[in-house]
Amino acid sequence: MKKKLGVFLCLILSVFFLIPNFTYVAHSGDNMVYVGGMPAGFSLFTKGAEVVGVCDVITENGIVSPCKDAEILVGDYILSINDKTISKISDIENSIESQTEVIIVILRNNEKITKTIKPAKDITGKYKLGVFIRDSVSGIGTITYIKGDRFASLGHPVLNDDGDVLDVVSGNLYSCNITGCIKGERGRAGELRGVFVKNTLIAKIDKNLTCGVFGSISENFKCDNLFKVELGQAVPGDAYIYSTVEGLTPAEYKISIIKADNYGENKNFVIKVTDKNLLETTGGIVQGMSGSPILQNGKLVGAVTHVFINDPTRGFGIDIDNMINN
Repeated sequence: MKKKLGVFLCLILSVFFLIPNFTYVAHSGDNMVYVGGMPAGFSLFTKGAEVVGVCDVITENGIVSPCKDAEILVGDYILSINDKTISKISDIENSIESQTEVIIVILRNNEKITKTIKPAKDITGKYKLGVFIRDSVSGIGTITYIKGDRFASLGHPVLNDDGDVLDVVSGNLYSCNITGCIKGERGRAGELRGVFVKNTLIAKIDKNLTCGVFGSISENFKCDNLFKVELGQAVPGDAYIYSTVEGLTPAEYKISIIKADNYGENKNFVIKVTDKNLLETTGGIVQGMSGSPILQNGKLVGAVTHVFINDPTRGFGIDIDNMINN
């Protein structure tokens, strides 16, 4: 992810099946959500297939470079080939089954550009454009809450290589087991390590916004072991985050909300980790904890979003009002 203003984005997403029974008592009313804190692996599918490299194609008659010759650049998005929409790598393979010239529409700096390219037949008999493609982005993160059949996570967007909000058309969320952690240090953000099981789909992603990643929970997902709380407003003082830094289930860690100001859509208050166990394990806030719910006075007030790169014990949180109802 991208460094900006001395802050490092804590990478990504969440959800899972096994969650312990906590002691908070649910209240009645519509202003209620299930509290998250569970880890998950995510896979986001982009609008078009992103060019991450151009290369030569070895043919029986020598080396040719179809995309290079057509001035296709790294960072371009292939939107269509011969008027067929391209959203994944297999779409490209199915669209170039001969050496007949094809019309390719790419997106570059928000401008659509049309190119004519002749695929090359490589020595294996397959037709190639001479390009490396990425059609999805994957990572680990934390779910913030579940309301009805909707989940919310991260509290910040997934960005592309240029630091812009990634244009997402869909995505999948899978169960995840946190297997380790690289501790955060001054000048370097730490990172949760985990493994997610791709045959255990627990949600569908449909939004990647400045205030988080959102989608619909699978019908197989059950909230029976989760607890509900009301929404609240963050104020300076003691609070808790629910996050998973080992295994499958979240734990409660003490923090302090230093100040509650409006720094934009996802930097609404400053937090400091004070929990000795969490500091010993992670050094503070690390990548993968984004979206960890923040509770104060028994109410959900927001989520962890960023870590200060020069002080991993401190970071930003997003106000829950900026995440709700997406």
